[in-house]
Amino acid sequence: MKIVTKQIENNQQAFLKIRDWCAYQERCQQEVRDKLDGYGLKTDDAENLIARLIDENFVNEERYAKAFAGGKFRIKKWGKIKIKQGLKAHRISDYCIQKGLKEIDDNEYIKTLKKVLEQKAKTITEKNHLKKKQKLVRYAIGKGYEQDLIFDILNGDSSE
Repeated sequence: MKIVTKQIENNQQAFLKIRDWCAYQERCQQEVRDKLDGYGLKTDDAENLIARLIDENFVNEERYAKAFAGGKFRIKKWGKIKIKQGLKAHRISDYCIQKGLKEIDDNEYIKTLKKVLEQKAKTITEKNHLKKKQKLVRYAIGKGYEQDLIFDILNGDSSE
């Protein structure tokens, strides 16, 4: 069931409204498509508006991927796996996903994972060392970090 938020009078009015929405923060094509669908625009009209937004540089998938990856890493402390899944959910191309993930510095990534693990370790009351380690591994995997990197850090094998 499609929910129409507000019927837009014409394509120019829709363009001005969606342009302002895109100027406020980075948007991907799928978010714009969903928003225009909510306005009740026909698919062809919506695609034409998206093409115009791309031409005028209001929508840029590569720029979106970089902003998404950087933001989720810095603010939510997500790992690369979870970031990649989030971008795929927004239907971002593999090329743009790779560009976005390159925004994350490898040394900063390892430092952040160490900090995430240290903070989580403080909250775990488990006395059994192996069970505590298992909980840390599960937590970090849930945050989207790579299993081998998690084990390297927990075993003291990581560089830095």
